[in-house]
Amino acid sequence: MNRIVVVGASAAGLAAAETLRREGYDGTLTLVGDEPHLPYDRPPLSKQFLAAEWDEDRLWLRRTEDLTALGLDLRLGAAASGLDVAGRRVRLADGSEVPYDGLVLATGVRPRRLPGEGAHVLRTLEDALTLRERLEPGRHLVVVGAGFLGAEAAAVAWRLGARVTLLEPAAVPLAHAVGEDVGRVLSEAHRDRGVNLRCGVSVTEVTEDGVRLADGEVVEADEVLVAVGSVPNTDWLAGSGLMTGDGVVCDEYLEAARGVYAAGDVARWYNPLFGTAMRIEHRTNAAEQGMAAARNLLAAPEARKPFAPVPYFWSDQYDMKIQAYGFLRGHDEVAVVEGALAERRFVAAYRAGDRVSGALAVGMPPKAIRLWRQAIAAGAAWGESVGVPA
Repeated sequence: MNRIVVVGASAAGLAAAETLRREGYDGTLTLVGDEPHLPYDRPPLSKQFLAAEWDEDRLWLRRTEDLTALGLDLRLGAAASGLDVAGRRVRLADGSEVPYDGLVLATGVRPRRLPGEGAHVLRTLEDALTLRERLEPGRHLVVVGAGFLGAEAAAVAWRLGARVTLLEPAAVPLAHAVGEDVGRVLSEAHRDRGVNLRCGVSVTEVTEDGVRLADGEVVEADEVLVAVGSVPNTDWLAGSGLMTGDGVVCDEYLEAARGVYAAGDVARWYNPLFGTAMRIEHRTNAAEQGMAAARNLLAAPEARKPFAPVPYFWSDQYDMKIQAYGFLRGHDEVAVVEGALAERRFVAAYRAGDRVSGALAVGMPPKAIRLWRQAIAAGAAWGESVGVPA
């Protein structure tokens, strides 16, 4: 294998490139990125960077000299526009083509948007800079979507002295992922601080004055942040023959086609640990998946290893540190196994079928939830772990 191309120069793509070199690959290694920046970390954009606690230098995942040492053919500011699987070529938006023997797709996601102009989204360094400049004390920010990204941005804006309205279509924010009881606890953290959290309201468009709700009401705002989820960046793969559907569809080895692997937010793969296909938009998964894709790309078919992680994510909101392991969506039951919801200091375990599928902690030390990670990885029975028959 003389030429490997990695499309996507963020956490997953960088992890893939570094792993390829670490595993002994010494051929041509091209890293393509649609942004002009060196690879940088995205989670701080809605937290430390938005709050102006960090400057740009702290976002970079690697220094320039570290990337130089990898001997990369680095193509930044060059979006991929097409893929010829049969001819093994990646087409770039500038009209050039990059041949490959092996390929890793790590093109991530882009924010969903609402009709209308003028709203902020929060995905890139420029997005965060623009919003940060507008978050002055007394200005009114409307955040559409009370998921983790919207909640984090709302918490930062409140801390900076902005007035914040948080609009959420669900009756309980995040209930689909963490359960209604936990969702209510996280919601009350906003209300306790005077954030105007309105649930069960749908936003139909962004207007010059703010946002319009489905019932016609206009919620006025100085600034609007839309945080209503994301779309995998797979449009450029149209006509390639690769299967896409909520991401690049892969097997348990992260392979989408012969010699083509995917990693990070764009990858939808079969996770044998949970017996289901999933696509994970978490920073830890991106790095781990990039490494796994690189190793499997280099390995002989019989030496490849299934990618079967226990997903992990975290969120910082106000004084709450939220950590979770596993696959919480689609759970059948939630049980508080340590602490108390009312104190916002607890560990909750999640059941899917007869096994432990996830655990979430708020305000607890890391060791309180690490034991649950082990239980999830081992496929532990719910009754044995929680003491309650499924």
